[in-house]
Amino acid sequence: MVRLVSIGARYDGGVQFQQLQYFVAVAETRHFTRAADLVHVAQPSLSQQIKALERELGADLFLRARGNITLTDAGEALLPLARRILADADTARHEVQELVQLRSGRVRLGATPSLCTGLLPDVLRAFHDRYPGIRLLVEEGGSHDLVRELARGALDLALVVLPLPTPSPALTTVELLREDLVVVSSPEAPAPGGSERRTVRISDLEGERLVMFRHGYDLRELTVAACRAEGFEPEFAVEGGEMDAVLGFVRAGLGVAVVPRMVAARSGQGLRVTPLARPGLYRTIALAHRSDVAPPRAARELQRMLLER
Repeated sequence: MVRLVSIGARYDGGVQFQQLQYFVAVAETRHFTRAADLVHVAQPSLSQQIKALERELGADLFLRARGNITLTDAGEALLPLARRILADADTARHEVQELVQLRSGRVRLGATPSLCTGLLPDVLRAFHDRYPGIRLLVEEGGSHDLVRELARGALDLALVVLPLPTPSPALTTVELLREDLVVVSSPEAPAPGGSERRTVRISDLEGERLVMFRHGYDLRELTVAACRAEGFEPEFAVEGGEMDAVLGFVRAGLGVAVVPRMVAARSGQGLRVTPLARPGLYRTIALAHRSDVAPPRAARELQRMLLER
């Protein structure tokens, strides 16, 4: 039985990848000179490498009788193994080239539900149109959960809301945009603040019944903190929903909600959208990735498209 000690471009004390190429060429042509021409090497060099391979394996691979080259039992045993190794290497080379040229691969992106609704659809559509072979895997979650998933290597990139709940030097964040928040309400219900003004103040939300997001949702903490800064505790009509549920409850007239402008613009049908009076409220969106590992090529390209949007 022939045992391959180690296969690679070159390993000291082991079989060399190049030697296998030369061996297969001789086995297929049954001629050292023609094999040397096939692999574009001088015949003496090819012969030396075949002899080195035989020494390494401890067995003759060819019978050389009066110019008639045939495989020994050891050579017959090695040939299918060598062909498979060369084929696997060619496949690996092709797959790496595909990744480098962004023809295949994947991007694991995390984002808060509101960003999946507001920011991502247009950007991901543009990315998919340009790189249709790249799989996009999107995970929705709060910033705290996304930071944890980034840290354990389950995501390549994440869109998070700053400041992070638990800042970490292990993560690199790049500010992407500042997004205004607006008040949405049902057109059938009285306008927030009791009038049809073009803007509404946070103080006008006192006494309004709010449709509120679940605990851990960035927008919940931001809205509640803004109300308390104005000296009142917000009153909830219903709480605990994700973005789609909150918008649905508002349409049904259960109350009003504070949501990102991009979400309101995409979901404006059936909603009254009222900007907040200056200074208003906004949130800072950042793109985060691990500091110790560069994102894959496809993820870096998506990162570029998000930063240039």
